[in-house]
Amino acid sequence: MRARVLWSGLLGLGCAVAAAPAADWPMFRGGPALTGVAGGRLPEPLRLQWTFKTGGPVKSSAAIVGGRVFIGSDDGQVYALALADGRKVWAFKTGGEVESAPLVLEGRVYVGSNDAFLYALEAATGKLVWKYETGDRIPGAPNWVKIGGETRVLVGSYDYRLHCVAAATGRSNWVYATSNYINGAPAVADGQAVFGGCDGQLHVLSLAEGRPVREVEAGAYIPASAALAGGRAYFGQYENEFLCVDLQAGRKVWSFHDRDFPYFSSPAVTREFVVFGGRDKRLHCVRRADGQAVWSFATRGKVDSSPVVCGDRVVAGSGDGRLYLVSLDAGKALWVGEIGPPLESSPAVADGRVVIGAQDGGVYCFGAP
Repeated sequence: MRARVLWSGLLGLGCAVAAAPAADWPMFRGGPALTGVAGGRLPEPLRLQWTFKTGGPVKSSAAIVGGRVFIGSDDGQVYALALADGRKVWAFKTGGEVESAPLVLEGRVYVGSNDAFLYALEAATGKLVWKYETGDRIPGAPNWVKIGGETRVLVGSYDYRLHCVAAATGRSNWVYATSNYINGAPAVADGQAVFGGCDGQLHVLSLAEGRPVREVEAGAYIPASAALAGGRAYFGQYENEFLCVDLQAGRKVWSFHDRDFPYFSSPAVTREFVVFGGRDKRLHCVRRADGQAVWSFATRGKVDSSPVVCGDRVVAGSGDGRLYLVSLDAGKALWVGEIGPPLESSPAVADGRVVIGAQDGGVYCFGAP
């Protein structure tokens, strides 16, 4: 199918930080701090370059490394596709739906499955290296850290625990127990892992030992992943608030509330702005310093998809089946692509392309005309 261009206009201005390298997007939200900022620039208008059909809805978000796209599907498979044309390179079958976004690191792909296993696969071939069993499904993406020369992988599970394992072997380094489901990916910065879940707490742990540093009451359960920047965590919760928390002080700096709808989208954080989607069918931009609204952009469906900032543009999917490109400074539509089925997957942005999954089982790649 072809993506239909609905609107195109002029660019706005913006300034992003902590961008992933322009040629790669190796993990959920682009890097360990989960800031959702991509390097390079996106063309406008975008054009559909290829599609790949899986056997189930695609809630997983893609990783893009070395000219390949890595993504999971509810058909239980992890796929490696050629970024140039969408050709299947390999597929690996797990025992459950793969909602988790892959992490591509040091020649391997790390990904969780709803069969309760974290898998390590060879990125070149899809061959299984090891698998690590948790006590329940793993819907969130893995993250990573290097400690004492050892690369470690972190992942949350519906067994209420955050697991830290050796990337080389899958051996457990430590396990940290909470009191409810862990939904999103743990964010990593400054020697700490930060994550929330259905217990309504923002957990801050020491990465070396998995020791709790502090917990911050969020006021409601946290459906998605936090982003870390400047010693602060930015995240939404189920009772209609989006929060900024000072991690050192363990206190709320500001909160944003617009209408009575929860936030299932993870934010993109730049030097000036924080951009996130809501179940109010809107994309919101607030000032990073104080949480004051800058703009909101209306779609026709809930925005659970997490936006990405690339230069002076924001790209986001919506439950209305459209992919949106808007200006960062003013939230003005630059281009809208009609895909059709709802989009819960978050966009991955690399090498001037956008890759996103859809509920029809399709993986869609957009790029220059």
